[in-house]
Amino acid sequence: MESFLESAIDIAHAAGSLLRYYFERRVRIELKGDFDLVTEADRASEKLVVERLKALYPDHAIVAEEGGGHESASEYRWYVDPLDGTTNFAHAYPVYNVTLALEKAGELILGVIFDPNRDELFTCGKGAGAYLNGRRISVSRTERVNDALFSTGFPSRRRHQDVNIHFYHQLAMASHGVRRGGAAAIDLACVACGRLDGYWEFGLSPWDMAAGKLLVAEAGGVCRDMNDRPHSLTSPHLMADNGRIHGEVVTLFSEIFSGHYRHPIPEIRSI
Repeated sequence: MESFLESAIDIAHAAGSLLRYYFERRVRIELKGDFDLVTEADRASEKLVVERLKALYPDHAIVAEEGGGHESASEYRWYVDPLDGTTNFAHAYPVYNVTLALEKAGELILGVIFDPNRDELFTCGKGAGAYLNGRRISVSRTERVNDALFSTGFPSRRRHQDVNIHFYHQLAMASHGVRRGGAAAIDLACVACGRLDGYWEFGLSPWDMAAGKLLVAEAGGVCRDMNDRPHSLTSPHLMADNGRIHGEVVTLFSEIFSGHYRHPIPEIRSI
């Protein structure tokens, strides 16, 4: 696993340097579907990552966001998000990253998240802990939702069907607040290193969360679905937290799913 991790780190650094180059140039934006953005930087970064993985591990399967991966019969499978935070990137908002994770026989064994703007490299290995720039990290020690800071996301697709606003409002009223950073891997990394106490989101893809999910677990946190069931990379939603507030968050989410709101959404009135 150490060899795999070293390779993933080298590739993430190379892809991150490429993303910085494109970020400084400002890139052309395209639409992928009705709402989702894609840029030439996404494609260039994915090409770099996938080509290097294929050169090193030609038998491994690769699942990549822009479709550049390949299937195989190998028990090893890489998950690649070459540019997590594309909308941020396209608008020159400096919150984005490149992320890689490796699965062996259906179990995540390593993850890498590289934030080129902050030069922050998050790494983890199954049973080996979680690290930020080589220093071990752990989740926060916050004990109550009332004292916690959360993050979530609102996917651009199917905006009119997005139910997350209900969860956002309830958690924002119950806690110190909810942030919306626009890059799932960075949000999960922030839970792992204690900057955030919890994170949840609907409709993530495997490459969005694979590395971050393992990172949180190795930092001592909890990753479940929002109904407190075991989470898989195909689950419809994800909840990650420091473990100490987990039970309270589960209770809140259960209430919201059942239509019970502790904090009614206020009516709009003329001012």
